[in-house]
Amino acid sequence: MRIRTENRDFYRKLRQLSLPIAFQSLMLAMVATGDALMLGRVAQKEMTAVSLATQIQFVQNMFIMAITAAGSILGAQYWGKGDRKTLQNLFHLMIRFSMSLSLVFCLACELVPELLMRIFTHDGELIVLGSAYLRIAGWSYLLTGLSQSYMAVMKVTDHVKPCAWISSAAVVINILLNAVFIFGLLGAPRMQGRGAALATTIARITELALCVGISAGKSYMRPVWREIYHGNRQLTVDFGRQCLPLLGGSLFWGIGFTSYTAIMGHMGVDAAAAASVAAVVRDLICCVCNGIGGAAGIIVGNELGAGYLERGKAYGIRLKNISYVIGLGSMALVLAITPGVVRMVILTDQAREYLTGMMVIMAVYMIGRAVNTVTINGVLDGGGDTVFDMYSLAVCMWGIAIPLALLGAFVFHWHPLLVYACTCLDEVGKIPWVMIRFRKYKWVQNLTREQKEG
Repeated sequence: MRIRTENRDFYRKLRQLSLPIAFQSLMLAMVATGDALMLGRVAQKEMTAVSLATQIQFVQNMFIMAITAAGSILGAQYWGKGDRKTLQNLFHLMIRFSMSLSLVFCLACELVPELLMRIFTHDGELIVLGSAYLRIAGWSYLLTGLSQSYMAVMKVTDHVKPCAWISSAAVVINILLNAVFIFGLLGAPRMQGRGAALATTIARITELALCVGISAGKSYMRPVWREIYHGNRQLTVDFGRQCLPLLGGSLFWGIGFTSYTAIMGHMGVDAAAAASVAAVVRDLICCVCNGIGGAAGIIVGNELGAGYLERGKAYGIRLKNISYVIGLGSMALVLAITPGVVRMVILTDQAREYLTGMMVIMAVYMIGRAVNTVTINGVLDGGGDTVFDMYSLAVCMWGIAIPLALLGAFVFHWHPLLVYACTCLDEVGKIPWVMIRFRKYKWVQNLTREQKEG
């Protein structure tokens, strides 16, 4: 009876956490989908330029994700322990680091957007279009760190649903304003790619305003601004121990994915356009595994922080098994929607051929993506085993996948589909290594401690 009750509690908590997180991830991915579909109706080059330009925000998000993930890992354990004061201090740490970083990215987009675009393409028209996008969207990057810090704390303090609704509201506003500014509806100027940037900026302002407003409620945690720079030395050290490996892993993964985009961008406009559409579909399908992975980190972290190590271990094993089911289901879904996706977007015949092949390759990739997201970013990180992600990316992505893709694209001049397959190799190839690491159970640890002021 006790086991049955524990199972019921586990699946109820998994559902309560994963569904809002998955929904939030879906709504965020819908922005990219809206951009691609609407700009795809304007011109292929507009769509491709914006897709390449948004890789800058993708890299910024890698830094922000490392900062907020470190806060969430420790925060979930301290919340499980019932230590609100330490969680408040973690909130302040996240804000200090993420806001400093956001300022750097904003300035880069405003001052040297052409230089940033040349990282991804040598096409002059794409550089001009992408730079115009960055000059407007760069202001939204200034707000991202603060809003993401708010939402990270909401998730670990049992306010996942409001967090999802905030993101959803911002996404709906973004998509509606995309249509208004891209096509020039309701008397607005027809701005095309620049319209997508303006819509994103307004949506980010709305998102931050909602975070601040909702967090004013009694049950919510909010920053105490007069204490924002009052640091706790021991907590800062613990935060750094989690954040630095996460940052290394995020940079390896983020710059690696950006490198994949750059490689495909240099293989011609048709290959770049097809890869852009495939990336949008990938991000939409990954919402389920993102939800399970996010929930896994909180569930496992709560149990370990509360001192229930065996229960945390059992939950981690269960979540790992669930990840295989999610991966196989995602593969089937990608294959099922491929014909409709290929017909939906206006592409050249050559780009359509590339897109069909990329979708088939991506279907297999989804198995590895689901397993690794839940097991590494959820279970292992939830227990503080953050170093493995960085090691596995260094070997599988930077030691194997990227060199193969570079050689195939620029030395051996392989077919674009073969080069694309190389960019998907790392997630599937490292599954055996991930399972070996998982079964060592180094992630079964309580990271909390009694904090001293100063």
